[in-house]
Amino acid sequence: MHGWLYVMSRRVGRVARAPNPCDHEPMINGAHVILYSRDAVADRAFIRDVLGFAGVDAGGGWLIFALPPAEVAVHPSTERPSHELYLMCDDIQGTLAQLRDKGVTVGPVTDQGWGLLTAVTLPSGAQLGLYEPRHTVAHSATDGSV
Repeated sequence: MHGWLYVMSRRVGRVARAPNPCDHEPMINGAHVILYSRDAVADRAFIRDVLGFAGVDAGGGWLIFALPPAEVAVHPSTERPSHELYLMCDDIQGTLAQLRDKGVTVGPVTDQGWGLLTAVTLPSGAQLGLYEPRHTVAHSATDGSV
């Protein structure tokens, strides 16, 4: 799975936020994630119809979907830099049951310590990471501290 950006659940714990160097709105107001697909039409339908993400038609049937609140983590690597995308949920077993009921192929759940990890298979055959975090999430950080 390549191209990962953490998309967060509603779980809230103690969170930290980098100080805003400006005394006005942050200069970055969102993130745009691109999934490359061998069957973009089917994968777009999956995101809309199975995952239930709302979206807009940016023109010519080009769908762009709204995501839940997000956060970004930077991990060290000695390999070529890359990006990854994980969707997150509050209850991995409940979420997988709902996905299976919709005919979605899901992988086994593994305990990574920081969370319970699996993957769902998109109609194109690509896999999309999904996990239930056990760590504090940052998407609702408001205090400006780290």
